[in-house]
Amino acid sequence: MNQSESCGKVYLVGAGPGDPGLLTLKAKVLLENADIVLYDALVSPSILAMINPRAEQIHGGKRRGRHSLVQEEITALLIQKAQTNAVVVRLKGGDPFVFGRGGEEMLDLIAAGISVEIVPGITSGIAVPAYAGIPLTHRDYSSSVTFVTGHEMAGKYRPQVNWSAIAHGAETIVVYMGVHNLPYIIGELTKAGRSPETPIALIRWGTTPQQQQLIGTFTTIMDQIEATGFEAPAIAVIGAVVDLHDLLQAGQPLLSRTIPPTPISL
Repeated sequence: MNQSESCGKVYLVGAGPGDPGLLTLKAKVLLENADIVLYDALVSPSILAMINPRAEQIHGGKRRGRHSLVQEEITALLIQKAQTNAVVVRLKGGDPFVFGRGGEEMLDLIAAGISVEIVPGITSGIAVPAYAGIPLTHRDYSSSVTFVTGHEMAGKYRPQVNWSAIAHGAETIVVYMGVHNLPYIIGELTKAGRSPETPIALIRWGTTPQQQQLIGTFTTIMDQIEATGFEAPAIAVIGAVVDLHDLLQAGQPLLSRTIPPTPISL
């Protein structure tokens, strides 16, 4: 008998962007039958409430500057738990394979002989703009969209995101985890030819009753962040589709509020 036959199975499960109604049926069934659930910081309390009450729950979340467990510890713990439990759920906000380190964890688990299954979730880059009334594509505004991380791994020899190529390669840009690096990102996109008046939306706590957003332009958004105390984590949407927010947000029932922009002194 090989190691994988003597072990349980690890499910890398996407919890979606926050609204429990967006959780997949497969994810819900796994949470209700799990022996172990190792969950991230951005998983909403209403989804955690669905976990089997007899399951062991472990917080393994990572936030900027505050890591409950480092990545190596998380992988080691998953391997250990899978050796004595049948159903081990690694619960991640959004989708495991979209800036969720799911690929890294899957490779490590397979290398250790652990059986793994992916359960996709709705990624925040799609759902959060939708709840704010911002379509990522529209025949009159945008026929292309790029998803990119605004927070690259520390210690890299050089950044891998080619902001110049992105500026010219897509009409709509969705940036995950980009609030802290937003001045740099805006500067790079502007240097590449994007207008200083390019619309931008920042949305935090997306799809939940606490959802908030700032709507501005490259020129105004940093002053708006300072004036309102807007903080990460947030999704940034860049491009002309942001202008549809005022027209379409009315169709989203009580799920978001916009922080009023502060007048900018010239």
